[in-house]
Amino acid sequence: MNRISASFESAIHRLSRRKKQLIAVTVDFIALPVALWTALALRLGEWNPDAIKFWPAFVVSALICIPVFTGLGLYRHVVRHMGNRAMLAVLKGATITAIVVTAVAYMVPLTGFPRSVPIIFWLLTLLYVSGTRFTLRAYYQWLQRRLHSRESVFIYGARSRGAELARLLRQQGDFEPVAFFDDEKSLQKRMIDGLYVYAPRHLEKMLQETNVHEVFIAVNSDAAEERRRIIEFLEPYGVRVRLIPDIVEITSGRQSVANIRDVQLEDLLGRDQVDPLEHLLRGSVSGRNVMVTGAGGSIGSELCRQIARQEPRLLILLDQSEFGLFQVQRDLKAIVGNEELSTPVVPVLGSVTNGALMQRTLETYQVDTVYHAAAYKHVGLVEDNVIQGLKNNTFGTLYAAQAAIDAGVDDFILISTDKAVRTTSVMGASKRLAEMVLQALQEQSEQTRFSMVRFGNVLGSSGSVVPLFLEQIDEGGPVTVTHADVTRYFMTIPEAAQLVLQAASMAKGGDVFLLDMGKPVRIMELAERMIRLKGYELRDTHNPNGDIEIRITGLKPGEKLHEELLVGEDVTGTDHRKIMRAEEGFVSWPELRGALITLEQACDSFDYEAIKQFIEGLVEGADLESQLGGLSASSDAVNQPAQQDESSS
Repeated sequence: MNRISASFESAIHRLSRRKKQLIAVTVDFIALPVALWTALALRLGEWNPDAIKFWPAFVVSALICIPVFTGLGLYRHVVRHMGNRAMLAVLKGATITAIVVTAVAYMVPLTGFPRSVPIIFWLLTLLYVSGTRFTLRAYYQWLQRRLHSRESVFIYGARSRGAELARLLRQQGDFEPVAFFDDEKSLQKRMIDGLYVYAPRHLEKMLQETNVHEVFIAVNSDAAEERRRIIEFLEPYGVRVRLIPDIVEITSGRQSVANIRDVQLEDLLGRDQVDPLEHLLRGSVSGRNVMVTGAGGSIGSELCRQIARQEPRLLILLDQSEFGLFQVQRDLKAIVGNEELSTPVVPVLGSVTNGALMQRTLETYQVDTVYHAAAYKHVGLVEDNVIQGLKNNTFGTLYAAQAAIDAGVDDFILISTDKAVRTTSVMGASKRLAEMVLQALQEQSEQTRFSMVRFGNVLGSSGSVVPLFLEQIDEGGPVTVTHADVTRYFMTIPEAAQLVLQAASMAKGGDVFLLDMGKPVRIMELAERMIRLKGYELRDTHNPNGDIEIRITGLKPGEKLHEELLVGEDVTGTDHRKIMRAEEGFVSWPELRGALITLEQACDSFDYEAIKQFIEGLVEGADLESQLGGLSASSDAVNQPAQQDESSS
């Protein structure tokens, strides 16, 4: 039996679209006269009514209705995905045909034609035309369930979004919806699309009675707080919690049910989205020539995407990673084409440590605004490559800033990090020195406004802990955490880039902007939640038979337990409630310039002890005591040629 069913399904799939449409037209061409004959039989109460004398109505019923259905697009609908639009086409077509049949009956006239027949014919047309399709759709879905193993799932959310999801899951994908759960009492104990709606308190009982291990959350995509609350409710039950794409995206064909995704950190954070202030978003880029350094990196590429939408006069991309530059240029070409933008994009392959290239590029393209995102950002790698980290992050910023002054750039914005505050790492120190360079140069600049935006970790950036955790969970563990008490701030890349653009528009010169990162996240707790929300049990001393364990690996060189955003205590608000301005002391340029010359000489001679003493003496709160061994044994001491092979990101 399964073999016959499989053969039938295969034969249906092999039919071309035109042949399937021809079959549908043929079925309707037969069904419409049958509907009219049935209407006469029901009205006259005869099994074999004298229908020949009404032949003009029979001819019209098929010859009119088929073209009407065609014009309404009924035959373009895929039967197994039929929905409300197809039903509307059937309703319109049946109504028009019934009216035409009535007109023909009384214009000819047809003697003895009952006046109620067109109404009965209209009802039967709806039944026959839609019934054949829904019967075929039901059979196809039954066939799919019979031939293909489908996983049973619960849907949390029984409103329109959930009902639409249930319908889509039955039509496509590998999932079979079993029941709804919803907080709204008016929906509970009701049947929606054949599924019972339970109150959330019944979830545990239903999990025990069924073989369900997954719950799909069907709430509006902009309801971040509601989604976070539901995730927190589901977390203790040990089910895999998954989120769906926007229903509109699925029904339009731009995404499919296959794009259902697992819970991610941004879903757990539940950060409230603040609409951007348009005048700030456009202030430093609209109508200007804008350059982004490190354009191929995580933050740099997102800045480029958002800048392109604000209609700059010209957008220059600078990165020394050929692949990264190629990727971001390709993305921007697609955005400019798809959204019909007029932004010219110029790629420049090179390093910010090349002062001559920086100045020539800024002057050639008459750049008005620079977003300086080029940096080495991985703490561990910079600890092992101290000199390259300092040259790229600190001196690269120095050369770019000096070139900006010489070229008459109006605004220069540095993308900084929370690791620059009271740092224990060379990476953090190199970024704090970059900040100090801009603060000092501001006193020397008459035209260029220097500012910096300081924030914490961004989700989805290269090396982020979240993708690493997901990879480790998918591989069966263990999930590695450096310390049980370590915490970090997190923000999404689009939100960070958006806030950076708005902060830049408020710069007066020498500004240190801080982004509101929300509450710090405990990484151990994050790992535990991600394991549970993927449907696994945590393996520990309390549950030795669990699925995945968490292994403590110890803090890496330069890592801190907790990150900070503020050097001092003086902070004020701005026009945007998620952007603050810090008032911090700085070293004057004459003093800093001499210190930087000393530091550069120490880098050129690979004098790690001098580098350490310099950083701790100049950078407030820096403590590299534990890094002395790492400095003296750094790999760039034995890999000097690598100085020409750094990668701005």
